[in-house]
Amino acid sequence: MTTRTSGQAALAAGLHGWLTARLALYLDRPEESLDDRTPLVTYGMDSVTALSLCGDLEDEHGLIVDPNLVWDHPTIAAIVDHLTPRLTTQGMDWNL
Repeated sequence: MTTRTSGQAALAAGLHGWLTARLALYLDRPEESLDDRTPLVTYGMDSVTALSLCGDLEDEHGLIVDPNLVWDHPTIAAIVDHLTPRLTTQGMDWNL
């Protein structure tokens, strides 16, 4: 488990909400059906969806990520844990 400051926790919560909503849309599932510790491939994540997600992170939030993001960090929780320190370092305000 990652220990976070209150600012990091807020960024992580915002990212988690955005990511869950976006993945629910892409995977055609209700948000509440996505468990943040279940591998995304279980829900039908494929390379096209992964690239779309990376593009959205860059287009909407200016965060450039490797297209292998969802394969290297296969759950919502893992992606949030991986990206939160980058958001903090970049001073990003996660306005959703």
